Amino acid sequence: IMSGNHYKGHEVSCCIKYFIFGFNILFWVSSCAWVTCGVLSNLSSITDLGGLDPVWLFMVVGGVMFILGFAGCIGALRENTFLLKFFSVFLGIIFFLELTTGVLAFVFKDWIKDQLNLFINNNIRAYRDDIDLQNLIDFTQEYWECCGAFGADDWNLNIYFNCTDGNPSREKCGVPFSCCTKDPAEDVINTQCGYDIRAKPDSEQKDYINVKGCVPQFEKWLQDNLTLVAGIFIGVALLQIFGICLAQNLVSDIEAVRASW
Repeated sequence: IMSGNHYKGHEVSCCIKYFIFGFNILFWVSSCAWVTCGVLSNLSSITDLGGLDPVWLFMVVGGVMFILGFAGCIGALRENTFLLKFFSVFLGIIFFLELTTGVLAFVFKDWIKDQLNLFINNNIRAYRDDIDLQNLIDFTQEYWECCGAFGADDWNLNIYFNCTDGNPSREKCGVPFSCCTKDPAEDVINTQCGYDIRAKPDSEQKDYINVKGCVPQFEKWLQDNLTLVAGIFIGVALLQIFGICLAQNLVSDIEAVRASW
């Protein structure tokens, strides 16, 4: 009877327990998707991390997410306070790192712009070397209606598109078709629309291609979608805080029940 009375006053909330379980299932699914994306994508050809294969970065991040999801799921189901505390502490660390990254990104935005410029130019050089990279650049230039990092002349960095006299390529002084302005009346993409376009005067180029660079277009996209981007970041942050609070609440319930034994 005493035991029954104690449990009547102190009970572990099943609602919180299974909500945390469901919350961490999302971590598991996300970690599997993240690792799969990293393994199946040919990231080494489109990124430069100082000799570090970016696939390993995907696997490490995915592994951390998997372990975190495992700790939360098992901790909730088995009412294991150690695993729940592990989950809430590491989720707090991730939240702090994200917050720090956001502050540093704002403070060092010019450096980030330079790195984005360097990233795009490095990939322009390797445009014809890998089909995945080629598709990525074409998608980016079409989506943001841009050409090169800061302009069409950035395609001089590519051996097939540069304007040097010794360049035997038919694409000499041109740009990829993804730089071309789209004609709504055309159903079929003209993949040769960028040929010889940079041999024309600058005043004429804008009639055929998008002359704005992808870096300023990306900045413009961020400004135009600032509410959406901020909303996503705030939503993720609130979800993490919510997960920490639920885990701590469940730990308190478990410890209260044990104290009543």
